[in-house]
Amino acid sequence: MLRVLIVGVGNMGLSHAFAHHADPRAQIVGIVNRSARALPDALAGYPMFRSFEDGMTSRPDLVVIATYSDAHAPQAIAAMEAGAHVFVEKPLAPNVADAQAVVDKAHETGRKLIVGYILRHHPSWIRLIAESRALGGPFVFRMNLNQQSHGAEWAVHKQLMQSTSPIVDCGVHYVDVMCQIARSPAVSVQGIGLRLSDEIPADMYNYGQLQLRFEDGSVGWYEAGWGPMMSETAFFVKDVISPRGAVSITDADKASSADVGGHTRVGGLLVHRAEGDRLITLPDEPDHQALCDAEQAAVINAILSDADLSQQMQDAVESLRICIAADESIRTGQPVLL
Repeated sequence: MLRVLIVGVGNMGLSHAFAHHADPRAQIVGIVNRSARALPDALAGYPMFRSFEDGMTSRPDLVVIATYSDAHAPQAIAAMEAGAHVFVEKPLAPNVADAQAVVDKAHETGRKLIVGYILRHHPSWIRLIAESRALGGPFVFRMNLNQQSHGAEWAVHKQLMQSTSPIVDCGVHYVDVMCQIARSPAVSVQGIGLRLSDEIPADMYNYGQLQLRFEDGSVGWYEAGWGPMMSETAFFVKDVISPRGAVSITDADKASSADVGGHTRVGGLLVHRAEGDRLITLPDEPDHQALCDAEQAAVINAILSDADLSQQMQDAVESLRICIAADESIRTGQPVLL
């Protein structure tokens, strides 16, 4: 049985804690949160710690890190140096050098490192990638995830934007999907962005868009915006277009754009070819908790089977590298060669 330490119990950390609580192969030995928080009854009996360092005294085999992104790299490195495997939420780090240092530490220590690219565990997104690959490239990618956040959600976004822009925080998921479909090196990226609120740092922006070019000629754009001013019209666009047709996510019942469950919910896939359209219904769509359960089960499987995660780790660095370059382009007004 793996001894598991949960670090951070926001939206994602809480879901990961529930996943390990329900998995008979895991034993939660502690939960770390900097501030006092009443936990759901199922989790209330576990030891609580106020600091990462205190939590590590529980001698975990696996540390699940779901803190703000500026803490990811130092906590992941410290956990691996202490002998623990690590699951860390995306983005892996606020910059590429720190992200690569985490990957290097995993190789050095022989510990497993899994980054929270939850769409890689989502059967509907796996099907989207397969259907897109079947069309053949080059591809046009059209993707966004805008969130009209208020109250507590806007407070979380403002805290995230102390160190990480929306184009980096969310963009790594969708750039990773583009890279899995194109299977071609990214060669350049250009971005635009705008600060739409006086409630965020003067050097930060809460709306951004990137335009990405691949070596095989594929191109893609992704946009992300956070805040009460954001429109909920077309906030979840997911299209892949090729010379032979297109694959699109059809709208499911998404409630509001700030609903975390709606960020992965697919509904169905529309495959368009010149000879006609085909609608793929996806009746077994996992909800947010089921998806986190699957992701954490995959983490345990990777540890117990001693899986080689080298490619997945480097993919996480690559998608972050692209999004960090887009952030640089937004700030300088110049395209960035990759």
